[in-house]
Amino acid sequence: MSLIKRNDVLFPSIMNEILKPDWFGGMVNDNASIPAVNIKENEKDYELELAVPGRKKEDFKIEVNENLLTVSSETSTSENEEKENYTRREFTFSSFKRAFTLPETIDEDGIKATYENGILKFNLPKKEEALPKPKRLIELS
Repeated sequence: MSLIKRNDVLFPSIMNEILKPDWFGGMVNDNASIPAVNIKENEKDYELELAVPGRKKEDFKIEVNENLLTVSSETSTSENEEKENYTRREFTFSSFKRAFTLPETIDEDGIKATYENGILKFNLPKKEEALPKPKRLIELS
C-alpha cells in the first residue's frame, strides 16, 4: 500500500464542492458547530451533558414543552484594536439550537440544569411509576 500526499491549496477538488451535503438546499456553513452530547441512563434518572465552553449561564435559553427539551444559545462579541490611524474591528457571532424528545417516563417538573467548566448538565428524573420495583417474595398458601 502506498501513501499519496495531495496538495489542494492551489487547485481545490471540485468534487468536494459538488458533493457537499447541502448542495441543492442552500448554503453550507462550515464554521457552524453543534455541541456534542452525552446521554446516560441510570436507575432513577437520565443524565444529559452538552459541551459548550466559553459561555455564561445567561447565554442559554432552555425550554420544556410537550416532551420536547430545547436548548439554544446566541452570543456575539466585538473587539476594537486601534493602532496609529488604523482601526480594526472583529465581530464574532455564534449560536446553536438542539432539541431532545423526552420519553414519557420523565418527570418534566423535576428537571434540573447546571453549567460548570464548559459543560451544561441536565438531570432528568424518571416518574415514580417508571422506577424499577424492588423484588418481593410471594408466599405459597
